[in-house]
Amino acid sequence: MVAEHAGLADPRDRVDATARAVIESAADAIVAFGTDRTVLLWNPAAERMFGWSATEVIGLKPPTIPEELSAEHNAVLERVRGGGQISFATRRIRKDGSVLDVRIDTSVLTDSGGMIGWVNICHQTGEDDVARHYMAERARVVRRLGDVVADMSGQRDLESVLDRIAASLRELTGADAGGFVLIEEDRLRLVSTAGLPARLRGRVASLSNSLVGELLRSGKTVMMATGESGGFDDLIWSALPGLHTIALGLSHVGGRPYGALYALYSRRTLSHVELELLELLAGHAGVALTNAMAFEEVVRQRAHERAVIDGSADGIAVLDEQGNVKQWNPAAHRITGMPASEVMGAPPPFPLPEPGERRTHKLTSGRWLDVLCTALGGGGERVVDFRDVTAAKELEEAKDLFLATTSHELRTPITVVQGFASTLASRWDQLSDADRRSAVRTIAERAGSLGRLVEQLLLGARAGADQLPVDNGPFDLAALLRAAVISFDALSDKHEVVADIPAGLPPAHGDPMATDIIVGQLLENAVKYAPSGGKVTVRARSTDPTIEVEVADEGIGINPGDHERIFERFYQGETGDRRRFGGVGIGLYIVRRLAVAQEGTVVAQSRPAGGTTMRLSLRRATAS
Repeated sequence: MVAEHAGLADPRDRVDATARAVIESAADAIVAFGTDRTVLLWNPAAERMFGWSATEVIGLKPPTIPEELSAEHNAVLERVRGGGQISFATRRIRKDGSVLDVRIDTSVLTDSGGMIGWVNICHQTGEDDVARHYMAERARVVRRLGDVVADMSGQRDLESVLDRIAASLRELTGADAGGFVLIEEDRLRLVSTAGLPARLRGRVASLSNSLVGELLRSGKTVMMATGESGGFDDLIWSALPGLHTIALGLSHVGGRPYGALYALYSRRTLSHVELELLELLAGHAGVALTNAMAFEEVVRQRAHERAVIDGSADGIAVLDEQGNVKQWNPAAHRITGMPASEVMGAPPPFPLPEPGERRTHKLTSGRWLDVLCTALGGGGERVVDFRDVTAAKELEEAKDLFLATTSHELRTPITVVQGFASTLASRWDQLSDADRRSAVRTIAERAGSLGRLVEQLLLGARAGADQLPVDNGPFDLAALLRAAVISFDALSDKHEVVADIPAGLPPAHGDPMATDIIVGQLLENAVKYAPSGGKVTVRARSTDPTIEVEVADEGIGINPGDHERIFERFYQGETGDRRRFGGVGIGLYIVRRLAVAQEGTVVAQSRPAGGTTMRLSLRRATAS
């Protein structure tokens, strides 16, 4: 009978043993990572593929990931955190220093429904896989270059075009810095930079003694130079510390060399792939420059080249002498939502500025347009160029509102402080001791309000620059919540602030000071946006592997569609009830950035019976 009972318990053990045997005997390398991204599992196939034994890597960061691909590795892990699987081709390092082309299948590692890390299954790719990966990568680069060219084609300002080309250079070639130089007779002029000091812009150098001169004499379009082949000290771009390699490609405009695109390397090495990408980018840069330089000439000569207009990222309409549309490009359709069939032969669906002037207009769809009108010769025809500036307009309006609101929030306490200080200064002897104390107390309270507002503004600035100071670790969340409830309950006679916090709530993982700021802001909003009073409930629950904190009020609630927008910087909701409560519009923005800095989340929900529930989720602290 004992044997029979033992047999009943064996299947799970046999499954575990079978799983271990499968992993140990698998032909593919299997590597598992914990949530701290250190190695949990390293099977024999991984030892054979990469050269490190399990004892050398378990508990450590994986040594197989090249430094330049660490961002890719972390991005893949984050993408699969919510479930699913990603398969991607990449490179990994062996213990002997060689590089492998591999395909990795990445998925989340779970235990009892909770995430405990990630698992990678690595397959060494053959020549066909490498070729496919190479072609796919080239296709991606070509698509990206196409996007760059489309973005440039509507620009009139040559400097803006050059700045965008320099910025794209680092992304596409992995260069540490770069720039574009114009060829001006016998000299070079640095006109755009990326990753270099701004003071270098405009500097000049001799063409004949430069790498560009050497490249022109060679008859080639791309070249590479290293520190071993010549010093870089006399070059204007030598400000990059540790510069060891320069690659450059010529850009042609109108069939002649117009300038050169530089890719500078100080930390990583350059391969033939990056050289090819640089050559390809330089060629497309020439196309973008040609478009930018030729746009005004094309308009003046009444050129209606479909390829140029259709490739523009801006909406372009050509109008006849009566002001009716005779040409309407795809971008115009995309921006306005109106196909060419609806507008041909009719005036454009927005008012026009005078030729040579700009005008901003809001469509019925809510989009904002920046419209420029240009006359074509003396025949009465016009070319209208317009672009979607909705995002910029909304940011401008948000900033204007922020400045107005901040001025108001500052003016009120300052006025009170000035008034009471003036009264004390001019009527000190006439005031009773009680009146003096009351005046000083009021000044102190208003000065405290000013201090809190300034601190919130500084915290918002740090949040926008990703410089929030957090020190994550285990802390007593229950005690923090109870203290917050006690302090806020005493602040309002119309509100009842209650705690629903279970005994034995486990510690949370995060920064107690940051969490205190979050909870304080949520409680402050709950009280502020419930002017008629009511109950404010602070509730906490442990839902392994997280702890959820809810702050629920019975206030005015949130307008539909605003549940995410309230976390944007400067956003205060549409005109209506919420605007009358003051504030500078960065409180919830700071709350979310602090939550993210603690690897947590915060969301807003409307309550069925009215009011709002704000839910903060933090990780449970790992047991010691």
